[in-house]
Amino acid sequence: CSAIDACKSSNGGCSSKAECRRTTPGNRACVCSAGYTGDGIVCIEINPCLVNNGGCDRNAECTQTGPNQAVCNCLKGYSGDGKTCTYISLCSQNNGGCSEFAVCNDTELTERTCTCKPNYIGDGFKCRGNIFQELLRNSNTSRFYFHLEAFSIRDISGPGPFTLFVPHTDVLNSDPQVKEWIAKGVMAQVLRHHMVGCANLLYKDLTSISNITSLHGDLIHISYSQNSLVLNNKAEIILSDAVGTNGVIHVINQILVP
Repeated sequence: CSAIDACKSSNGGCSSKAECRRTTPGNRACVCSAGYTGDGIVCIEINPCLVNNGGCDRNAECTQTGPNQAVCNCLKGYSGDGKTCTYISLCSQNNGGCSEFAVCNDTELTERTCTCKPNYIGDGFKCRGNIFQELLRNSNTSRFYFHLEAFSIRDISGPGPFTLFVPHTDVLNSDPQVKEWIAKGVMAQVLRHHMVGCANLLYKDLTSISNITSLHGDLIHISYSQNSLVLNNKAEIILSDAVGTNGVIHVINQILVP
C-alpha cells in the first residue's frame, strides 16, 4: 500500500495562489502564498494601503503595485520619498512668481497670493512705484531718468499726479541737439517741457485734449488722427499708459522743444 498524496491532483483543491502541503496520508493543508491572505481554498491579494495608508506619509498617496506591495507618492504641494512628505512653500522659490516689490503669502496647497508692498501699485505680479522710479526700471526711458538726475530735477518724485512725455532712450542718445542744450545750460528747461503737473492723463484722456501746459510753462499742442497722438505736430506717442503711484508715462519718438 502507498500513501495517498492529497496534493497531487489540482493542487489538492487549494487556491492557485496557495501552497498545498501534505500532512498525513490522504490529507493536506492549504497555505496562501506570500502577499495573499485567506483560508488557502480562497486566497486574495493583501492590499497594504488599506492599513495605516501602507506606511506612507499622511500627505502621500499609497498605490498598490502587487500582492502586499505598494509605492508611496507625495501629494501635490509636498515633496519627499512618500514615507516622509514636506510641504512645499510656493513663496520660498522666486518669491512665488510675485513681483520683487510684492509680498508673497501661502494660502492653501498650491495656492498663494501676491500683494504689492506699500508705495507700490499693481496686481502683485507686476508692481510699480512712482514714475521717477519707473523711468529707471525701463530701458526705453532710463536715459531720461539719468538726465533728470544730472540736473537734480526731482519734481516728479513728489505726490503728483504727473503726466510725462518721455523721448525714447535712442532718441536722447542720438539727437545732436542734446549736447548743444547741455552746453548752453538750457537742458533743464527742455526736460521740464516734457512734464505736466496736477494731471494723470492716460492715452484715452489725451485724445480729447488739444492743449496742456508743461512744468516749464509752455503749451504742448495735442492732435489725434488716424489712431495716433502727436505732440506739437512732431512727436508721436509710441508707448503709453505706464502707470505709477503718482502719475503716468508716455514714450514719444521725438524731443519736445520749448
